[in-house]
Amino acid sequence: MSIFKKKDNEETLRPDAVNDDASVGTAEDVQSIMEKYDRESNVRVFSGVPEKIIHIFLLCFSLYAVYMNLFANWGERERRASFIALLLIMAFTLYPFAKHNGRRKRVNYIPWYDCVLGIAGAFSYFWFVANVQHIVNAASGSELNTIDIACGVVGIIVLLEATRRVTGAPIVIVASCFIVFSFVSGISLRRIVYQLFYTLNGVHGTPIGVCSTFIVLFILFGALLESTGVSDFFINMANALVGHTSGGPAKVAVISSALCGMVSGSSVANTVTTGSVTIPMMKKTGYRGEFAGAVEAAASTGGQIMPPIMGAAAFLMSEFVGLPYPQIALKAVLPAVLYFAGIFMMVHLEARKLGLTGIPRENLPKFGRLFLTEGYLVIPLVFLVFTLAISWRSTATCAMYAGGVAVVIGIVRHVISWLRTDKSGAERSAYISADSKKIVSEIYNALVAGARNTISVGLACATAGIIAGVVTMTGLGQDLVNIIHGIA
Repeated sequence: MSIFKKKDNEETLRPDAVNDDASVGTAEDVQSIMEKYDRESNVRVFSGVPEKIIHIFLLCFSLYAVYMNLFANWGERERRASFIALLLIMAFTLYPFAKHNGRRKRVNYIPWYDCVLGIAGAFSYFWFVANVQHIVNAASGSELNTIDIACGVVGIIVLLEATRRVTGAPIVIVASCFIVFSFVSGISLRRIVYQLFYTLNGVHGTPIGVCSTFIVLFILFGALLESTGVSDFFINMANALVGHTSGGPAKVAVISSALCGMVSGSSVANTVTTGSVTIPMMKKTGYRGEFAGAVEAAASTGGQIMPPIMGAAAFLMSEFVGLPYPQIALKAVLPAVLYFAGIFMMVHLEARKLGLTGIPRENLPKFGRLFLTEGYLVIPLVFLVFTLAISWRSTATCAMYAGGVAVVIGIVRHVISWLRTDKSGAERSAYISADSKKIVSEIYNALVAGARNTISVGLACATAGIIAGVVTMTGLGQDLVNIIHGIA
C-alpha cells in the first residue's frame, strides 16, 4: 500500500468521525512540510549525472567510514580531521544558505560561494592532516605559522556556518558565545586557534571522535537494516497486536515508534517512517488531528532512548562516563519502557473517553502468520544485541558485522520472493534479473542514506567540541564546579 496515495473517498471506522483531513498527502506534500519544519530535509535538488556523482561521493564516504574504523591504522588527529573535511564538502554541496533557497527548486545548482566555502573548509582540515607532526610539536601554538593560524580560523568559521545550515542556529550561537568568552578572558588568538583546532580538546575532541568511531557505523547499520523492510514489519506487528483494541491506531503509533526506535536514534526519521501511516489511521478512527500528531511526535521522540541503537547522546555519554555502550543501552531499557508505557496509557484513556473503536480484525494481519513469514527480518537486530551483550568484539565492529548480516537478510528476503512467485519460464528469469538489480540498488541507497544522515550529527558533534574546548581552556569548568559546590 502506498502511503502517498490520496484516499478521499474512504469511509471512516466511526460513523460520526470527520474524515475531511484524514487522507494521506502526496510525496510532494510530505517533502514540502519536511523542508518547512525540518532543516535537515531542506536540501538542494539534483538530477541526472550530477545526482549520480553526489550519490557516488556519499557512497564513498560510507565506505571510507567502514575502512577507517575496521582496517586503517591512523592517528586520532588524522581520522577526525579528515572526517570533518568530508562532512563539510557534503554539507555545502547539499544544503543551501537559507531555507527559501531550497524551495526555489533550481536543479543541479550550487552557487560559487558554497563551492569556495566547501573547498576552503576542507582544505583547512586536510592541511592539519598533512602537517600534523609539525603542529603537534608546536608548544601551545607558539610555533604556529601564519598559514597554520589562517587555516584554523577558516576551519572554525566554515564549520560554524555548515552547522547552522544543517542543524540550525542555536548550537552555533552558543559555540560563538563561548569563543567570544575566551577572547574576553584575555586569551590570544594564537592560543585559541591552537587549542580549539589543533588539539584533541576542541573541534577534534571527544564528541567528533565518538561520532567518527561509533555513531557513523550505527547510522549505517540502521540504514542497512531499514533497507530490509523491517520498518514495515514493525508497523504490521503493532497492528496485529493492538490494532483491534479501543483507539487501536494510536496504540499502533506508540508501539511501532518504539520498535522503529530500536533501529534508528533519529526522532525525525522515526516520525516520517511511522507517522505517514499511523497519523491518517488515527484521524480516521476519530482522534483529533492535533492529538494524532502529538502522539506520533511524542512516541517518535522516545526512539532516542530505545536500545539498542539510541541517539548520539548515548554514545557521548558512554565516552564521558567511561562505561561500555552496552551498559548504557541496558540501563536505558527501563526508562524507555516506562516512557512508552506512559504514552500508551494516555492514548488508551483518550480513546475510552471519546468512545473510539479499533480496526476490524479482518483488516489486520495475523500475528502468528506475520511472525513466521517475516520474523527473520529482526535477525540483524538480535545479532547486534547478542554480540554487544557478550562483548564479542568492539562496539563499532559489532555494528559493522550486524550491518553485514542485514545485507544478507535483505538478499534472503528477495530470494524468498523469487521462490513464491507464480511466474515461469522467461517471465520468471526476467523477474529474478530485475529483482537482483533491486538488491544492489537497496544496498547502494542505504549506504547513501547513511552518509547523508551522518552529516547533521557529525557537524553538531564537531561544534560541541568547541564548547568543551573553551570550558577546558579558560578554566570555566573548574569555576562552575566551585560555584555548584559552594551552593550545595
